[in-house]
Amino acid sequence: MGLFERLKQGLSKTRKGFTEKVDSIFKGRGVDEETLEELEETLIMSDVGVKAAMEITGHLREKKNDIKSGSVKEFLKREMAELLGNAHPLVTFGEKPFVILTVGVNGTGKTTTIGKLASRFVSEGMSVILAASDTFRAAAIEQLEIWAERSGAQIIKHQSGSDPAAVAFDAVEAAKHRGTDVVIVDTAGRLHTKSPLMEELKKVKRVISKAMPDAPQEVLLVLDATTGQNALRQAEMFNNAVGVTGIALTKLDGTAKGGIVFAIRKELGIPVRLIGIGEGIDDLRDFDPKEFVDALFS
Repeated sequence: MGLFERLKQGLSKTRKGFTEKVDSIFKGRGVDEETLEELEETLIMSDVGVKAAMEITGHLREKKNDIKSGSVKEFLKREMAELLGNAHPLVTFGEKPFVILTVGVNGTGKTTTIGKLASRFVSEGMSVILAASDTFRAAAIEQLEIWAERSGAQIIKHQSGSDPAAVAFDAVEAAKHRGTDVVIVDTAGRLHTKSPLMEELKKVKRVISKAMPDAPQEVLLVLDATTGQNALRQAEMFNNAVGVTGIALTKLDGTAKGGIVFAIRKELGIPVRLIGIGEGIDDLRDFDPKEFVDALFS
């Protein structure tokens, strides 16, 4: 199955909950206040978010005299692609090492995302160090070791329970000495409402900057698409704490919550850089907004 077909399959539930409802709203009916209200409700129920839903229906209201009911879907497709804007893939830049601080709550697929990302960089000929800064769970360190071995990356780890910031610092220092291209820092992901975790993440970020002033160049938040609006709240909290620069959206394979991509972009302005559409090592992909919208409507 091709990549586009896999993406289409991953968005099948979102498509069923959204595009099929749009068809039924405008079947034999024009664009009027009643159908616009129903559309806005459908968008919100699809996790597109209130702001994005209001903007889309507002634009449709302005142009309703020019749009026949049969072309509403084409209008929505253009609007939603415009809302997402251009692609913002995760690319390394600047002096080595390029440091990615990876954050997110437990269970989002953070460590797996790190492993797949490491595998991608190594396959592109780059050297990678993984920093096991989730020192609260011995299992997290072990999982990262497995990914390091599988992907051909190096790993810097301390004992379970040690200072997470110290591990991150050592990893950046090691990368500087070894001329390593990329450092990916794993972090703890206890519940995002626990303020000590956020303070700890701020400390990790500060200490990385001490080792290398321009680092981390990327603060990547891993979100689980299946959590819908809760993912938006997580994004707000992590962004306030450590300034998120990009998002990896996992578990898009079969969830009905794909609309959250639009809410994140509209409400937080943070680009979605990567999406996970399956369990395989190659199933972490650059997020292409146009392709995403095409898959949603096809």
